[in-house]
Amino acid sequence: MEITKTLEGTTLTLTITGRLDASNAQNLTNELNSSLDGVKELIFDFASAGLRVLLMAQKRMNKQGSMKIRHVDETVMEVLEMTGFADLMNIEK
Repeated sequence: MEITKTLEGTTLTLTITGRLDASNAQNLTNELNSSLDGVKELIFDFASAGLRVLLMAQKRMNKQGSMKIRHVDETVMEVLEMTGFADLMNIEK
């Protein structure tokens, strides 16, 4: 998995490429924890992601701003819908 960060003002976009799974989700968690200070909007741009990491980020961003998820493929969207996460998150198609 590769994480590319783009900060524009108070908007942080994290582009996730490669496979995000239990073995490397902690890397994304660490990146978030070190990058969210002062961020008012968080955007994930990715094809797949670990639900635990998304939920953690959403909870934090609910307290300090907003979060969007972009470019979610059909399989991931099905998982988000089945878990109810789709109702909790701002997902752009």
